[in-house]
Amino acid sequence: MKKAKSLTISEDVLLEIANTKGARSTSEHVNELLKRALELERRERLEQETAEFFANNMADASERGAYRKASKESLSRS
Repeated sequence: MKKAKSLTISEDVLLEIANTKGARSTSEHVNELLKRALELERRERLEQETAEFFANNMADASERGAYRKASKESLSRS
């Protein structure tokens, strides 16, 4: 479903969008850019969560070794 929203976009961003949209409409191009940005943001959050998990839960060398071993076993079954 498409909804019209009112947003304020800076002039330099509008100029960059206009210069890079090609044959697509401005709306199509902006939607594509926003989807890419949201995916990038999601990956960055996941990376941060992963780093926090390993920093908090895998500080002990024996835990890291056990995790490595379980990972290798899991991958070898694939």
